[in-house]
Amino acid sequence: MDPECARLLPALCAVLADPRQPVADDTCLEKLLDWFKAVTDAGSSLLLLQENPCLVELLFHVRKPQDLSSRILSFALRLAGTFAAQEDCFQYLQQGELLPGLFGEQGPLGAAAWVAPTVRSGWIQGLRSLAQHPSALLFLADSGAVDTIFSLQGDPSLFVASAAGQLLVHILDLAMRGPAEGRGPAEGRGRLQARDWPACARRIVCHLEDCLCSEAAPRVTQALHVLTTAFGHCHGLWTQGLWVQLSPLVARLLEKDPVPAPHALVELLLSVARSSVLSSDPGLWETVAQTLSHLSPMQAGPLAAGILKLQDCPQALRIQAFGVLLRPLACVLEAAAQAPGTPGLLEGAAGDQMAVDTLPPSKSVCVGLLCSTLAHLELLQPLPQRPSPWPQAPLLAAAVTILRFCNGSAAPSSELGGHLCAMLVGCVRVQRAALDFLGVLSQGLGPRELVTQVFAVLLEYLVSPDSSPTVLKKAFQATLRWLLGSAVPPSCCDLEPHAQLVLRELLAVLQKRLCSPCWEVRDSGLEFLTQMTRHWGGQATFRQALLASEVPKLASQLLQDPESYVRASAVAAAGQLSSRGLHAAPSSPEHPAGPQTPLEELLLVLTTDSEGFPRRAAMRVFTEWLRDGHVAVAEDRERFVARVLQAASGDLDWEVRVQGLELALVFLQQLLGACGPGAAPPCALAQALRALCRVQLFEFAFRSLFDCDRPVAQKSCDLLLFLRAKAAPSGSPQEAGESPDVAPVEAALRRWRAGEQGQPLGELAPEAILAVLRSLDLEALRDTLAESSDHVERSPQSLLQDMLATVGVLGDNEADCY
Repeated sequence: MDPECARLLPALCAVLADPRQPVADDTCLEKLLDWFKAVTDAGSSLLLLQENPCLVELLFHVRKPQDLSSRILSFALRLAGTFAAQEDCFQYLQQGELLPGLFGEQGPLGAAAWVAPTVRSGWIQGLRSLAQHPSALLFLADSGAVDTIFSLQGDPSLFVASAAGQLLVHILDLAMRGPAEGRGPAEGRGRLQARDWPACARRIVCHLEDCLCSEAAPRVTQALHVLTTAFGHCHGLWTQGLWVQLSPLVARLLEKDPVPAPHALVELLLSVARSSVLSSDPGLWETVAQTLSHLSPMQAGPLAAGILKLQDCPQALRIQAFGVLLRPLACVLEAAAQAPGTPGLLEGAAGDQMAVDTLPPSKSVCVGLLCSTLAHLELLQPLPQRPSPWPQAPLLAAAVTILRFCNGSAAPSSELGGHLCAMLVGCVRVQRAALDFLGVLSQGLGPRELVTQVFAVLLEYLVSPDSSPTVLKKAFQATLRWLLGSAVPPSCCDLEPHAQLVLRELLAVLQKRLCSPCWEVRDSGLEFLTQMTRHWGGQATFRQALLASEVPKLASQLLQDPESYVRASAVAAAGQLSSRGLHAAPSSPEHPAGPQTPLEELLLVLTTDSEGFPRRAAMRVFTEWLRDGHVAVAEDRERFVARVLQAASGDLDWEVRVQGLELALVFLQQLLGACGPGAAPPCALAQALRALCRVQLFEFAFRSLFDCDRPVAQKSCDLLLFLRAKAAPSGSPQEAGESPDVAPVEAALRRWRAGEQGQPLGELAPEAILAVLRSLDLEALRDTLAESSDHVERSPQSLLQDMLATVGVLGDNEADCY
């Protein structure tokens, strides 16, 4: 321990033990515990206590009945557990009966402080830290702590109850790990019989057996949660014996009506199925199959989806699990009048009776079932272990049918279909889930008739005034995915003939949506336009349709939208349209003073917009234009870079300044791009430096080294390090002659480091730039910037000083109040 910290520690312990002193806040106490944990991890806890007896005195003091804060008592319990994690220190604390006084019956358990959840939580966490060695197991058994942990499983505080269950698992693992791992192969290593388990483990397992046999669902849930944690986090062979012992009781839960704790049961079975030690048990798969049959579709869905994500499980079980997932969608298809030849999802389904049994009559439950089913199938679709053959066509039909039920255009085939329509019509939650699923299905396409229906229902949602902004955004996203999936071939940018027919309707919808009074709708429309232009801006059919519409003009007008998010999206759309030569015609003669080109429009946004989002978007567009060789940039690249950097360098938004430095780095890489790795030839370097001076990059970069926003300084540091690496080493022939005058630059750097503005650098000589670059310790600056802003204040000494200063033990000049 640092000597200064050791000097401050007695005073701090006295403050913590004094109930009259103001209580340190939770953050300071957590930092203090973290520090002690780091100290004990690095050395001997026993030596720490012997050299700092004030710590033992603090622990003895909190045992006394007094009005100590519950937070201080909880801190002391956790601190004692941290020290006792090392067995020699545990024995040392046991000699003075300190641990029984903290964790036994005579400790907080019987005091008024026990009513505070903080104290109960600290008690559990202290024991969790302490339980690391065989001596701790004996202590837990003799002190009655295990019984207390059992009772805390039902604690009203969910945090305490959860921590109690996790502690039981930790104790069980500690107790079983030694005996199981100590047996040789001939003795059946890891497969201890129940009679051979340590006493502490037998008590815990007996408790779990009692809970599993209980008629009270909360007790069953507690046992299932403990077992789920055990099989999920413990991978010793002893878990096999535990499962063999308890699996009959788990299977017996299925005989009850209703099945108690179904969600916890599903989590347990999935935890066991994922275990490499336990998944070879044939009885496991039989129990899973019975569970799929006994639970309702809503309860069984997560289990079915989890089973289908496993790499290895019996094929019959995979078929059963997939049937569970498909049944709700099969019922939807049964409930709607389908065209002849429409494929079904489950062969031999019992029509309306199956739907009655599967779809709940409650709207909220039915909506939840459909949404969870669609979400499970959406996650399964891209997996290599998904069921094969994948029923692409029936799933497409089901997704389209659900969307039609939701917008009221489906034709019910029965009374049940009418009831389903009444429950789903206008349901935004189901619409969002179905559109997401429909978008994922675009990876597989399907029969031409179904693809036609997909585009038709998507257009219905895009046109409908009843579509909410979030549903409309999902519809745009799904439409884009289906257009991308319809490319011929998939890697080509040409649209499939049917998609080309849809294109004009889409642009008409987009034209309408860009005029929406709802800003979220305008924003979604602009994002869709940007993506379409990015993918099909070079395709003749798309170009003709877009230029024949009012969409480019409307997108340009939205650069003046009152909502900053929309202006930012309009900037991105304008950048993409301009890159493809699809931007709106220049301003009309009636407004000759207005911007005439996309470049001028976006420069106006960068220099005048009051919000940061549009300015950031403009900088991203300019960087992309420079990188891709946009025609407006290629005309005069230096002038373009100079104008953009002049605006970015003075921007108050740090992200704009960072993007400005990124643009400068792209420009520098283009200047030196043909030089390859390593130092650039002297002639090329000199030309690049003169160009960089002309665009006034160095004043921006040097000033940014001392920017108050760290990302800006880091970006500038990276830029200058790249440039210095391209320069020849100091002392090369081209530097022979008089030394350059670097005094003005160094003076400016000192002013900027001090936070002063100073005068512009003016014209700089390339030689002076190189000399300054070599004089700066950029590597040290980069390392400093990589540290957190409070790296000094996070020191243990600073923490102790601050805690003492809050109670006036230190003078003002000794405190480090940050």
